[in-house]
Amino acid sequence: MGQIDTSMRSYLTAHPDLKFLFFGGKGGVGKTVAAGVTGQWLASQGKRTLLASTNPVHSLSGLLSQDVFGKHTPVAGMPNLWAYEIDTKDTIERSKVEIREKIQWFLKFADISTKAEEFVESATMNPAFEESAMFENMVELMLKGEYDSYVFDTAPTANARRLLGMSKVYSLWVNKMLKSREEAKGLRELLSFTKKKEADPLMDYLISFRHRMEQARVRLTDPAQTAFFFLTLPEALPIAVITRFIGWFHEFGIPVGGVIVNMLIDKAQVRPDSPEFVRNRVAMQDRYMEDIWQKFDGMVRATVPLYETEVRGADSMRRMGEALFV
Repeated sequence: MGQIDTSMRSYLTAHPDLKFLFFGGKGGVGKTVAAGVTGQWLASQGKRTLLASTNPVHSLSGLLSQDVFGKHTPVAGMPNLWAYEIDTKDTIERSKVEIREKIQWFLKFADISTKAEEFVESATMNPAFEESAMFENMVELMLKGEYDSYVFDTAPTANARRLLGMSKVYSLWVNKMLKSREEAKGLRELLSFTKKKEADPLMDYLISFRHRMEQARVRLTDPAQTAFFFLTLPEALPIAVITRFIGWFHEFGIPVGGVIVNMLIDKAQVRPDSPEFVRNRVAMQDRYMEDIWQKFDGMVRATVPLYETEVRGADSMRRMGEALFV
């Protein structure tokens, strides 16, 4: 059986400038709880910490037993910790307003009489629009820099990796847009009888947007500032999911902080006369733990037991913290 080379506590201690911590994995593996417990631990170290959920299906309020939806909320009984479930609907509506303004300027610039609303509806009906709007909100939080540490409870990994990969995609897209825009502007000025420089809010927006995306990319790929932690259970499917995406994140240059194994049955509680179901589950977990030690050699940061009650509220989170930050 393997062992933990560098624990979660040791990893964070060795990376004192770590500012952006992301928790991802397959749905239902305990990302929200791990993110919450990590936020609590960072706050206990004196760091002003924001625990934010970018998962459209929020569960932070349930974990903390208080409403943290839509605004930065001080967490009761946890000094230095604020929590925030991003209001997806509000984010999307604000993005629609911004897009409408930009499209109106573009149509005016191109002398096209079509109404902006038709473009807005077709753009915002795309399923990726919600993720894009959420990414924008996350970047806005990161760039404001109001906290010492940011802990993000992300959407299931398939969404999270797209979310983090968008900074690169956005930069390529904006560069193409800028090139087309500059060509069109040059042609327009060439054909114009006046040499007066026109205001170009869309161009200004694209340049600003590209700058923000580049700032986000720099932060997301800096191992001194950023780490992405993957949650798994000792089961085949979640192991397969994070194996695939750890490889993907490495390719993208996004620093992987390590793997946390959740919901391990405490073998000290299992006896020969324990129910067969329990003994079978322990044997299955043992097999998959061998797989985990082999696949993620040197990357396992913690193993967390399966508790007899759900982790909810400050006391049970502190209890889990003892296992996560042993």
